[in-house]
Amino acid sequence: MATRVRQPKGVLTLAMVEMWERFSFYGMVALLVLYLIQPENGPWPPGPGQGFTEADAAALFGTYSALVLAAPLIGGWLGDRLIGPRRALVIGALLIAIGHFVLLIPSLSLFWAGLLVIAAGTGLLKPNISAVLGDLYAPGDDRRDGGFSLFYLGINAGAFTAPLICGWIATTYSWRAAFSIAGFGMLLGLLQYALGHRRLGSAGSRVPRPAEAHERHRLLLIAVVALGLIAGALGLAIFLAGFSAAVVSAVVSMVIIVASIVVFRALLTKTKTKPIDQRHIKAFLVLFLASAVYFVLSSQAGSTITEFTQDWIDRSVGAFTIPTSWLTSLNPVLVVMFAPIFAALWTKLANRAPTTPTKVSLSLIGVGLSFWVIALPGFRADAGISSGPLWVLSTFLVLTWAELLIVPIALSVTTELAPVGLTGQLVGLWYLAAAIGGSIGGQIARLIEVLGIGAYFVSIGLLSIFIGLVFMRIRGRWAQALAPIR
Repeated sequence: MATRVRQPKGVLTLAMVEMWERFSFYGMVALLVLYLIQPENGPWPPGPGQGFTEADAAALFGTYSALVLAAPLIGGWLGDRLIGPRRALVIGALLIAIGHFVLLIPSLSLFWAGLLVIAAGTGLLKPNISAVLGDLYAPGDDRRDGGFSLFYLGINAGAFTAPLICGWIATTYSWRAAFSIAGFGMLLGLLQYALGHRRLGSAGSRVPRPAEAHERHRLLLIAVVALGLIAGALGLAIFLAGFSAAVVSAVVSMVIIVASIVVFRALLTKTKTKPIDQRHIKAFLVLFLASAVYFVLSSQAGSTITEFTQDWIDRSVGAFTIPTSWLTSLNPVLVVMFAPIFAALWTKLANRAPTTPTKVSLSLIGVGLSFWVIALPGFRADAGISSGPLWVLSTFLVLTWAELLIVPIALSVTTELAPVGLTGQLVGLWYLAAAIGGSIGGQIARLIEVLGIGAYFVSIGLLSIFIGLVFMRIRGRWAQALAPIR
């Protein structure tokens, strides 16, 4: 009789906290683009929007996503070197709650400020909660991939409910009420953490690699210089080209790409005396690039696919019209359905499961195929014909399978590849790959205006499939670099 594999009890505690963080993020994913393209004289409810074009709204959504996903790089450093992962995730959760409450204030400048506070809180929470989860497992524990997949299942419960609840509140009350509701949820997440934190034992409670005084001073100097350069670049761009969504999103994209290069150089320098760490950082670089490609496409679920659904998908059921934001729940509900299957499969196969390079390569091919599915009704839209919601469901089904082949696996592998004391930073760097993907995805979405909807979806899908085949070709050498971990 087979022995039942049991996961650490702390997985549930962490998954509940992350569920509310994802509620926060996916509430914005469901509504932000719709709010930005809503006319300034829009009817109540939900009230006036910002009146941006769809291209500018997609670019700004990509910029917000990029900031949310880039912030974990700094949050990971703070958890690893200054305050410890457990303390960092609690502070991050508090900032997320505060940021959502700021969105209640009827001021455009405070609206953007609230989004920045949410991004800062996410930066602290995301990498450090994964670092704590990874700390629950000993090196070589075969339960790791299954545990991360179950963790991923838990957080998608928040991703599923957010569009439904926030979408209903927006259509019934107002945009700002919908934006702020996640603050209360994050407080509930903190309450259940306080009740269940003992299940974590000592995982993530200490500072893995405390920074010395000269390192803290150097970081402060780098932060001041970096902020100065960002402000200067934005100021110069606005002075030359005028304030626009295109200018802001382009500058943010460049800053994130440059930051990635700088961080990788620093990591390779920091680990140059340890060949095994050097090899793992280089293997992580390949995972980083593959993840960035995946997020170029998947991040558009909240921009181009949302806009397409709003304009060209017939959402009527009798006299009722399904809010566009509700269809954003398709991805997380499919994750909830299929994550246990994937988790059970990896746990059962153990060392006979496909290698990480194979899973990642298949993911890139899969996410490309998902855009080929949505391309078919896209060509109909170019001809002025609407389509049924089954096309969106089919797209999200393929997209979900691709997601489960890369996101939980990449998080799991990253915590294993990380040199001692650098887990939070490496997880933060992986989220920077998602930031790059989201930012680039927001930029290239403008090609819809040039190519048309159908041709755009076909082209971007073909590019991902081609890159996936390239990664499949090199997966043997990549697997050698990952050994003996994978």
